[in-house]
Amino acid sequence: MNSVPAETATPLTLEISQIASPPTALYPTSQPSLPISKDAIRTSLRASTGDAVLSAVFSLTTGGILLSNFLVELDASPVVFGMLSSIPMIANLIQPLGAYFSESTTSRFQYSLLTHGISRPLWLILVIGILATSWGGVNNHQLVILTLLIVLFTHLLGGLGSAAWLSWVAMIVPRRLRGRYFGLRNSAASLTNLVCLPLAGLAVSHWYGGTLQGYGVVLLVGIVFGIVGIGCQYFQVDVNPQLQNTYVAKLSQSEIQSNATKNESCEISESICLPQPPTSQNQLNSGIWQNTNFLMFLLYFGLWMLAINLSAPFFNLYMLDTLDIDVSWVTIYSSLQAGANLLMLILWGKLADKIGNRPILIFVGILVAVTPLLWLGIGANRLDLWVWLPLLHIFCGGTGAAIDLCNNNMQLGIVPIKNQSIYFAIAAAVAGASGALGTTIGGFIVQFAESGGLLGLFALSSLFRLAALIPLMFVQEPGG
Repeated sequence: MNSVPAETATPLTLEISQIASPPTALYPTSQPSLPISKDAIRTSLRASTGDAVLSAVFSLTTGGILLSNFLVELDASPVVFGMLSSIPMIANLIQPLGAYFSESTTSRFQYSLLTHGISRPLWLILVIGILATSWGGVNNHQLVILTLLIVLFTHLLGGLGSAAWLSWVAMIVPRRLRGRYFGLRNSAASLTNLVCLPLAGLAVSHWYGGTLQGYGVVLLVGIVFGIVGIGCQYFQVDVNPQLQNTYVAKLSQSEIQSNATKNESCEISESICLPQPPTSQNQLNSGIWQNTNFLMFLLYFGLWMLAINLSAPFFNLYMLDTLDIDVSWVTIYSSLQAGANLLMLILWGKLADKIGNRPILIFVGILVAVTPLLWLGIGANRLDLWVWLPLLHIFCGGTGAAIDLCNNNMQLGIVPIKNQSIYFAIAAAVAGASGALGTTIGGFIVQFAESGGLLGLFALSSLFRLAALIPLMFVQEPGG
């Protein structure tokens, strides 16, 4: 099992050691009398970090620049690129159904094993398809269709389990450590991208059997890492959704008020033992659609995902196709972006714990909004290849780290504990639908626009990103 690096684990470990054992009622009934030790808490967080590292290898081989280059080699159209980016977001529409199923189970781990444990090995079908193409049994068009089908089915299965997984992690990670822990966890994943992506890019571009075969070999390695990553979840403290909801439902207003005066380190997760801000009890007793703060966050999140995905899937296409930059260069740029993401995540996490997530989202959101405009002057000349493209990717990595981390923490903060996975699923479904709409619109604009369609799309995306920040001004962050 991978553990948190020693040089970064110390501050986290010290704070976790102050947290007492949680109530066993929140955990599976198979061990009702066993307390959860502080060592188990630390083991859970380290296991989750190990899962993030191994899953990062899987993710970089089944998406991103490597999969985009694979489709470029197959002469896929811009509409295919739009579909490739929209399918994962459309699959998020199934998350409410997955959350409903997960709330009727008795183990977060077993449910995650059922969903993600099946979805990742499905990519082996694409490896077989690449071999069949090399032998002449499958043509390029059929391989493109097969790729899209695998992306669809694997993300549908992943969508069934995503909300349950997020609710599981939310129960394990103490509230006051969320910024730092998720910063640390995401940094470990970014470091993995930083190291592995250039190696994978070189392996694909220099494979003796060609780039298609090279991608097949790299994909096979990524699948193995992804399956091992699922195994890391075995070492996380399991959570019984039935008992979690029963425990929260029994909390009275007087109990919540009395808990507010107690030591803040009373249980494994402060999201359990500490009260939400004053509005949270009302949120607990009211339905999702009466939770105006959550609905405002949904509006912001949906508009933001639409604006981002108008252009995000097409930056790689612009470099690989329009500028005709070699894939090894593009993987180096992506590694620089991952490196900047790595360095900034821990900083953003600590800052979010101090000043809150919303101020960071507003400030950095403005920077992210103007980023597509910076692509308008990019070309394939030596200065852009060696200076401006690296700097642009470093800038995107640093700002993207803040957006991803703070959006996640913001969502964890405003969602009540009872039926938590359903809230997460609804947010993912809204974001998925709007993001898919954005990529679909972007794909058709690029496909049917005249020369300069990509650059015009980048400018349009910048305007939409600025507009999407307006609802965020009205979201109230608990404790912010």
